[in-house]
Amino acid sequence: MNIKVNFHSSVIINENIYIDPLNLEHAKKAKYVFITHPHWDHYSKEDVNKIIDENTKIICPLSMKNELADNHLKKAFFVEPNKAYVVDDIMFETFPSYNINKNFHSKANNWVGYTLNINNKRISIVGDSDSTKELQQLKTDILLLPIGGTYTMDVQEAANLTNTIKPQMAIPTHYGEVVGDKNLGNRFAKLIDKNIKVDVMLYSNEK
Repeated sequence: MNIKVNFHSSVIINENIYIDPLNLEHAKKAKYVFITHPHWDHYSKEDVNKIIDENTKIICPLSMKNELADNHLKKAFFVEPNKAYVVDDIMFETFPSYNINKNFHSKANNWVGYTLNINNKRISIVGDSDSTKELQQLKTDILLLPIGGTYTMDVQEAANLTNTIKPQMAIPTHYGEVVGDKNLGNRFAKLIDKNIKVDVMLYSNEK
């Protein structure tokens, strides 16, 4: 399995599954596009248009129905938190993604993170969220989570959450450009239990 974080919270799995695509260059066509919520740095209409074709499915929260462009709406499969789905040949689950003590991402919006089942691995992509009770109960093999603070959990909160969940691997996202300095990934790695592998895909050469 190939996982890439190309920018901010933009994740590509096996070159044809995209989550919150942003700032894409030389991208291949998508089989699936997963959107966590409608903020500009997670739902970029321009980037989605670069990768969709007649066979692409766009998976996104039901609450985004009014925000989707017409060509995206035709391809959309709408989801709600705390449910399991099968779309064509991919199985996945949703969980709520929201803020606790700030108002950028309200739980009432029903925005989501996703746990994808690929090659007998559970890969969880957390949207813009704090360390919520739902996340603390998450069972996953590979965890991608925001660490930038301001709009999401900060690096210490993200590390504490990771050490609670105990995935096989953790990959930090959502820092370095829109929010949070580029060294946060390295700081995150130093806070993680030694039995959890950390892959710092963004700004890995920063000191």
